[in-house]
Amino acid sequence: MCGINGIFHLDFKKVDQNQLIKMRDVLEHRGPDDSGIYLNNNIGLGHRRLSIIDTSSNGHQPFISNDGRYIIVFNGEIYNYKDFYPELKSKGIALKSGSDTEVLLCLFELYGLKTLERLHGMFAFAIWDNLEKKLILCRDRMGVKPLYYSFHQNTLFFASEQKALFTAGVPLQVSENGLEEYFYNRFVAGENTLYENIKKLLPGHHITIDENGKKETVRWWNLKEQIQNHPKIINPKEWFEETFFDSVKLRMVSDVPVGVLLSGGLDSCSILSALHHQDYKNIETFNISFSEEEHNEYHLAKKITEQFNYNFNHTKLENENLYQNLIEASYFQDEPITHLNEPHLLAISKLAKPKVKVLLSGEGADELMGGYVRYKALKNQSLLKVISSLSKIEVFNKKPRYDKLFRYSKIKDESDLVIFNGSNIYPEDINLFYGDKKKPTNEYRYQILKEAKELYPKNLQRQALYFDQHTYLCSLLDRNDRCTMGTSIECREPFLDKRLIAGLGTLDSKWLFTGKKGKFILKNSMENKLPKEIVEFRKIGLSAPWGSYLLSFPRFIDELDNFSKSDIFNFPYLTNIDGKKLVKEVRNGNTQILPYFMPLFMLHKWQKNYYKKFV
Repeated sequence: MCGINGIFHLDFKKVDQNQLIKMRDVLEHRGPDDSGIYLNNNIGLGHRRLSIIDTSSNGHQPFISNDGRYIIVFNGEIYNYKDFYPELKSKGIALKSGSDTEVLLCLFELYGLKTLERLHGMFAFAIWDNLEKKLILCRDRMGVKPLYYSFHQNTLFFASEQKALFTAGVPLQVSENGLEEYFYNRFVAGENTLYENIKKLLPGHHITIDENGKKETVRWWNLKEQIQNHPKIINPKEWFEETFFDSVKLRMVSDVPVGVLLSGGLDSCSILSALHHQDYKNIETFNISFSEEEHNEYHLAKKITEQFNYNFNHTKLENENLYQNLIEASYFQDEPITHLNEPHLLAISKLAKPKVKVLLSGEGADELMGGYVRYKALKNQSLLKVISSLSKIEVFNKKPRYDKLFRYSKIKDESDLVIFNGSNIYPEDINLFYGDKKKPTNEYRYQILKEAKELYPKNLQRQALYFDQHTYLCSLLDRNDRCTMGTSIECREPFLDKRLIAGLGTLDSKWLFTGKKGKFILKNSMENKLPKEIVEFRKIGLSAPWGSYLLSFPRFIDELDNFSKSDIFNFPYLTNIDGKKLVKEVRNGNTQILPYFMPLFMLHKWQKNYYKKFV
């Protein structure tokens, strides 16, 4: 697990070593153990290393092939790298290290990019071809590992995080469409970002650029095709349990200690149970607790850890500590915080750092198996119409838990029901709050929606799952990567095994949506391996009580005054917003204003503590 970066001058000028190193070292948190560069006229590659597999100096990067043709910088893990040892030996290849990066480079020499289909792992890497003078950038199937790039002044810059691009001299300019998408959808989906002229390499894609600037982008992994071509699963429960347990086992491949991010919910507890039932010893678990009972799963996490005879670690985040973690998380995230639990995930990672270098996370289970309550709203459109009419009845409309559903029920278009299912505020809300605004343009969202409709015609719930797997989940994975790597810890997600992702997509919906809380196949598989109170416990997740934070912690009470006169209100999109009026509503205890207020508050903190560092 590492940080990578590079400079490729398309006008053939020589790469400035100082610029390359400065760009690389702003990523030091991603790899404090070692660093390296490769320079050759107009190409430069940088690497910061977090040593997980083969922690010796033999794992130093960049790796160079024996004949000097290929140079690689790699971020991630290939979990099945040892499976290739016999094959490489039969080809006469003698490995010089125990590193998965060297295995990948050798496979690339033999088979090129066809190698990708055989890999179990998460990765983002760059390979320079010294013979054909071309650069290849590649990203894993689901986008667990980040990779950003920009063409600026006839140069390609790339890096694991946007801050490295800004450090190299790419200007920080907020995209108007990106800002609109931030308010409409919470994050920018697809290859675009919040910034002008900075792109994400899409998950399951690779891009090749030659020294004349010719660019070719290829989608090497297509989930729709994987689902369509997947053999029928005869016994879903047996298949799921076997595959899930093997996925957890694969992600224990490490030469350093591994722990578990344990919320106390079904997903993370299932991972812990899989470790226990496969006889793994001395596992450390890490949990964050809340004072508010409705946000707390602490007691369940502690109980299951002790039951399995593992080691429980926990922290609580309040007041000044919460404030400082918010500022740090904003820096590591590179964009305004969107999920509102980034400071908490960063705090858990800090707690884990002295004991482990790798954490397992339950991320992805909800998007693969229908675990969000919001999916239930898509089951029956006629019911949504009834709910919409009830919203006119004041006694219902004043109940906060119904407010979001009432607002969602006003959406008439089927496509919008899917596209905005993961949002906190909806198009009509936007128009009422911000003034008359048009929906942001994002062709990627509609491309993914088209694939979803072709796979699951007339099934809005399944369409929403497929859509979220390519959009909302990507933002969650980016959050996980930034918060854990901010403390130099690698995060692995067992539910995102390529076999599970494709296989679950083929199953009948009853295996997903049966019952009150979804994830029926997971519950069915774990019911005899976990206490009933965990299997049946209401879903909380890592939700944070920001309404309480803003009114009870002195640091945030003071910050509300700063927010009321924030520079963000100079953005053209926000000129109609009255910051002082918003703060007054929050202080009066208006909980219905929070979905509108929090994106603005987090934009304010980002603008104040990140934006001004790089403009």
